[in-house]
Amino acid sequence: MVQLGFDNTYARALAGLYEPVQPAGFRAPELLTFNSALFVALGLPAVVEARAAEIFSGNLVPGDAQPLAMAYAGHQFGGFSPLLGDGRALLLGEVVDPRGERWDIHLKGSGRTVFSRGGDGLAPMGPVLREYLVSEAMYHLGVPTTRVLATVKTGETVYRDRPLPGAVLARVARSHLRVGTFELCASRGDVDGLRRLVAYALERHGPALADGDNPAMALLDAVAERQSRLVAAWMSLGFVHGVMNTDNFTISGETLDYGPCAFIDRYDPDAVFSSIDHGGRYAYSNQPGIAQWNLARFAETLLALIDDDTDRAIERAQGALERFAATYRERRLARLRDKLGLTGEAQGDPSLTDDLLAYMRATRRDFTGTFRALAESLRAGTPAFDDADFRAWEARWKARLGADDPRDAAARMDRVNPLYIPRNHQVERVLAAAVEGDMAPFREMMAVLEHPFDAQEGAEAYAEPAPDDAGRYVTFCGT
Repeated sequence: MVQLGFDNTYARALAGLYEPVQPAGFRAPELLTFNSALFVALGLPAVVEARAAEIFSGNLVPGDAQPLAMAYAGHQFGGFSPLLGDGRALLLGEVVDPRGERWDIHLKGSGRTVFSRGGDGLAPMGPVLREYLVSEAMYHLGVPTTRVLATVKTGETVYRDRPLPGAVLARVARSHLRVGTFELCASRGDVDGLRRLVAYALERHGPALADGDNPAMALLDAVAERQSRLVAAWMSLGFVHGVMNTDNFTISGETLDYGPCAFIDRYDPDAVFSSIDHGGRYAYSNQPGIAQWNLARFAETLLALIDDDTDRAIERAQGALERFAATYRERRLARLRDKLGLTGEAQGDPSLTDDLLAYMRATRRDFTGTFRALAESLRAGTPAFDDADFRAWEARWKARLGADDPRDAAARMDRVNPLYIPRNHQVERVLAAAVEGDMAPFREMMAVLEHPFDAQEGAEAYAEPAPDDAGRYVTFCGT
């Protein structure tokens, strides 16, 4: 019997927050991608690579696995759903890597569960490969994220707007705990369940905090800190998550769910890419505010554990939300300073950075390309853009750089400003080819995105934004 060294602490500690489930299994699983670097980092046994198609399609369930579908609630586009749960996914188990860190291995697209709500529990190949591509790109950009260990073509047809080849992905995460998990217990009035959740979350994501005077408050502060770091990273790269529902808002501070996500080309703070976000709730510029809103929902679930006096509990929770906002602003500004090659702090930095973004919006400059062009302009000693508004801003920027060697500033900028991101038109191109059976373009793009800050010969097209006539880019939940 195949053994992966699974532990199953979620199953042992959180009875009532999951349902046992078995993957559907498929007729002809075929390995599409295997993340060898992640495989090595996790310290998994060789059998995982040798039998990846069987294991990660769900056809071969390891003997030490305890497959389960997680139960959770969630606010979706502002409205509360009292029961969601893993409708097309399951947790196989947890592994502990050679450094002692614990990771979930989770299958997505593996078949129906009790939480499928009429769905088929399956996933089309295109969205599965999208999650692999974009999550790995985010990892190499230095953004906290879930990752994909493998993708498997199932040999089955999935019916959406048209028949599509089906696939399964094996997702790796520090955990799949989310605000929605806590909302489920709170909505049921299950205070004991909340206590167990707090204890388990701290054991997974901050054991040093568990012995403090107020574990629930410590957890709230820790999650707020992680999320401020995450959203600042998103904003610094022009990333739009697209579906920041509380069931996608993680306790670990990892990016979860790569359905209707995209990167901005020409800078637009109101950018929305999701086909179902009709009101722009999750637009690019709204993401920090939505993160704070989600944290408020998280705080509400913990009030009874923070303090017996409701007024005092609310006051303490409000303090955590205010600290999130302040920390986010500091982190955003620090990232923008880094993107402009600035060292230290100066009083005029907020206006300097905001005025550049306003210029980029007015002139429809490419977000990613602008920062690389600024670094190149320092090396060349010529303006990045030849218009009066830019020259006025550039004079302020260079005065702020002061006597710093322009080449040193440019080098610092290149270390934090990617040359290559998952350009939306390129993502669609390689996914379309993959669905038609040609994986070569996908592999080529993935190789480029593994080194996002380094110029690569022959990869010039991956640095180019979509053509002006490309039209509005729209993404879908997909899986």
